Formats: sequence, structure tokens, C-alpha cells
Amino acid sequence: MSKQIVLERDGDIAVIQVRRPEALNALSRSIVDEMDRMVEQVQADSSVRVLLFYSEENFAAGADIRDMAPCDEAQAKTFLFTPTYNKIQSLPIPTIAVVDGYAFGGGLELALRCDFRIVSKTVKMGLTELNLGIIPGAGGTVLLPRLVGEAKAKELIYLSRVVSGEEAERIGLAHVAVDKEALWETAKAWAQKLCTRSPLALAAAKKSIEHAVGHPEYDDASDYEGALWAELFNHHDQKEGMAAFFEKRKPVFTGE
Repeated sequence: MSKQIVLERDGDIAVIQVRRPEALNALSRSIVDEMDRMVEQVQADSSVRVLLFYSEENFAAGADIRDMAPCDEAQAKTFLFTPTYNKIQSLPIPTIAVVDGYAFGGGLELALRCDFRIVSKTVKMGLTELNLGIIPGAGGTVLLPRLVGEAKAKELIYLSRVVSGEEAERIGLAHVAVDKEALWETAKAWAQKLCTRSPLALAAAKKSIEHAVGHPEYDDASDYEGALWAELFNHHDQKEGMAAFFEKRKPVFTGE
């Protein structure tokens, strides 16, 4: 197991952290392979309620260019981080990218795959691949337009524009930008709040939103949402949530 990436637990919260400071936490093929195994481990553990991606000083300064540079087309296809990032995006639990320092290229694409992006005001974020004669290849051109709109996404990608945390929040790329000193505590507070929700309801909400984004026909998306809503009435968490409402107390959700 590589010491360049670790999986840690803080109660119901799991944290995946890259530890490669000498390369600004750039993502190598081996690091992403290990990340893939960690994501599968998290998915198999029902006690994990929230997954955070957080690395000290720099979130990830992109994919490792030294690894990529000699690739031909076939090798480039095997280098892609997309399969692992797809697993992250499809996790039924909420995911939070806690972003500081640099988040470029594949690093920012990792953050884009998370449900939430909490960033420092001084972070530098950008899909800068066109500087290298390539395009974002792990979801960047697909997901960025959904967040910031087509016109702004073209500006950021075509010009390899780097934005601060404050601008990222303003254009919808980040959910909130805070002072660097408050970054971890802010993210942990969000995670702890999410841990109080029903895992079943969170998973259903996530599925419904993802389905609606991919299926813009209103009737189809609405029918899917309704089916997910009704299915929740088969579970303890729905009974507990509504009983707690009537009894004027906080619910205790178990995911059952």
C-alpha cells in the first residue's frame, strides 16, 4: 500500500488524503489506483456516512505530467482517471472536496465529482490542460458547464483561466469559500450535519438529482423522483423522522 495516499476515519466520516507534498500532491496512476481501492472500501462499509477528500497545503496540482508525457493514444486511455472518478460520483453517500492551495486539471476534476466543494479564499483552481495541448479528460468538460454554464466553462477551459476561491464561490464552482484557517472546521461541520440525515434519504436525493440532470424530460424525472420518494416509506428512517417531528425531538436515523 502506498504511503502517498491514506484513508482515515473520524467517527462516521471517512477522509482520503494524498500525501505527496514534494509534487504538490499531483496524482500519479498508482495513487489513483490506490484511491480506487479506498473508494470501494468506503462503499462496502455501511458505517461511513460522509467521505471527504482533503490534502494539506495543496488539494492536487493535477495529474502527474511526467507519467502522461510519453503516452500514445492507447496508453492515454489506460491512464485516464475516469473509471475511479465515476465510482466517486456514484457513491450513495455525500462527498465533500476540501480544497486548498492548488487544484488544477485532474485535481479539480476530482473535486468536481464530489457533491460539495468547500474551498479556501486563496485557493487557485483551474482546468489548465489546454496549456499542455490536451483537454480535461476526467469529466471536466462535462461537469463544469453544469455548474457555471456553457459560456463561463468555455472561458475557463479555452483560456486555462485560474480562479481564486472567492471567484469560484461567486460563479458557482465552489459552494463556500472561507479563510484558510477555518477550512477544515467548516468542512467537518458540514460533514457532521450530513451525518444527522437519513442515509437512505440522502442516497435517494442524490440518485434523483443525478437522474434529473441526465434525463431533462420533466415527466421522466418527476416519475423517477416519485418512485424514490414512495419507496422510502418502507423504511424505519421515514417512520422515525415523522415520529420525531410529532414528538418535537431530533430524529435518530439508522439507515434502515
